[in-house]
Amino acid sequence: MYRESLIKYRLIAFVFLCNCVVAQKDSLSYVRYKLNPVLYTDLGFNAAPIKIRYDFNDDIHRLHYKNNMSAVWGWGFAYKWFALRFGITLPGNLRPVSQYGKTQYYDLGFDFSIKRSFTDVDFHSYSGYAIKDAYRWNDSLNDLRPHEIRSDINSTSFSVNTWLFKSPQFKMQAFRGKTGSYEKDVHSFYTKFTFNVHGVGSLDSISVIPYQLVNPYQSKTKATDFTAVDLGVVPGMAYVKRWKSFQIGGMGGLGLVVQSKFYNIDGYRRGFLGLAPRYDIKIIAGYNVPRYFLMFVADFDNKSIRFNDLVYRQTYYSVKLVGGIRFNKKEKKKSQKKRLFQS
Repeated sequence: MYRESLIKYRLIAFVFLCNCVVAQKDSLSYVRYKLNPVLYTDLGFNAAPIKIRYDFNDDIHRLHYKNNMSAVWGWGFAYKWFALRFGITLPGNLRPVSQYGKTQYYDLGFDFSIKRSFTDVDFHSYSGYAIKDAYRWNDSLNDLRPHEIRSDINSTSFSVNTWLFKSPQFKMQAFRGKTGSYEKDVHSFYTKFTFNVHGVGSLDSISVIPYQLVNPYQSKTKATDFTAVDLGVVPGMAYVKRWKSFQIGGMGGLGLVVQSKFYNIDGYRRGFLGLAPRYDIKIIAGYNVPRYFLMFVADFDNKSIRFNDLVYRQTYYSVKLVGGIRFNKKEKKKSQKKRLFQS
């Protein structure tokens, strides 16, 4: 009888210890503030420079298209699954208007998370570019006015990206810092599924490449737009380092997409099918405590289209400082009434 009781107690103790070990392994590395109303603001810059590489002549092999940047001030609110942000462009330009012109741009998007996945939907539109050092082929320009202003050039991008993280400990909400924070270091491999429609074109239906550099024997150099539809997978790695109340994280991946690409000339559109490289880079760092947060955010999104020896590349990137306050949770009325009754 004594022996049976001893075996029984040992089994109970063993199960208890196993539960403790499992609980320790399953302890969360992050804290979610989804029940705390979050009010935040951000200030930063957005840009989408373009490069076109082609042997136009013995001296010109690359064209650099630059948009004129303005500071963007945004306000946002987040609560539970809902998030809303509104931003305005502040007066003034980072580059001189006389040399780079003005750029009108729109950035819209929303995101959501389901278990280990995070989905982000974005739309970007930039109108108004300047081609750097155009005085090298345009006789009407000089050293004092070296760039050719092309207000007709417009670039657009629509993207749907879904990150699937291997580790259940990695949450994008805690990585971005608005509605969560990490309490210890964490890392995870991820797979990014990406769908994109992007390109550049002339609103006035003239060639994207300056007419002085157009090759009459290569129709693609006279194209009024270059566009592509991408579908692919980008594997990568995400890592977050936590030190006291400071948090720094990064995500990086490299992959390929299947690409349907087109260019338009004189109303006639030519299409091709191929592969294109794609990389994914995100960096977020700052001070994150339960009451408030202040984070530096840098995001890079690369797009490219190749037509044999003519290559179009564009990088959408944003750099901003985000700060916000988390308000206390709203207690349920039933719980308040219960405490009053018990008191």
